Amino acid sequence: MASPGGTSSGSITQHHSWSPDQEEELQMKMDERKQKRKESNRESARRSRMKKQQHLEDLMAQVAHLRQSNSELATKVNLAAQNYIKIEAENSVLRAQVAELSNRLQSLDEIMNMLDVANHGSGHAGVFGGAGGMDIFPVSSFRAAAAPGAADWFMVSPWSSLHSNQPIMASADMFQY
Repeated sequence: MASPGGTSSGSITQHHSWSPDQEEELQMKMDERKQKRKESNRESARRSRMKKQQHLEDLMAQVAHLRQSNSELATKVNLAAQNYIKIEAENSVLRAQVAELSNRLQSLDEIMNMLDVANHGSGHAGVFGGAGGMDIFPVSSFRAAAAPGAADWFMVSPWSSLHSNQPIMASADMFQY
């Protein structure tokens, strides 16, 4: 090891004339310094190991926490996927019902158009014989109700009394699949 004067510690005794007591004292001081450095290095290494151990424990705790969070998130993702599949299936059923109801409505609309054409040619006069256009039954049916065989008018042409302007009411409860 180099000293500030450019000499090594072993050459101190060569350049200076020291008494044996001084040399022994100097050696004791050097040994004491070595011992203090060793002790300081040991303490520093111990602190470093403790710090490293604490860091490792912190990382292990973080890993455990992240695994727990990952597990919870995986559970939530699975539930969301199941709900998605369920809702997608319900949506498919609703789309099929919409298609079916649209077809039924189109068929009913076609029937109503045919009946409207048939009624305009048969002298349709409305529910009570008025010309309002919203009436359902021909006047002759009410007049014939008092005569024998009056109920036959409905059996002969059951759809002749319907009018195309009359709304058809439907609800989702009517169609249960």
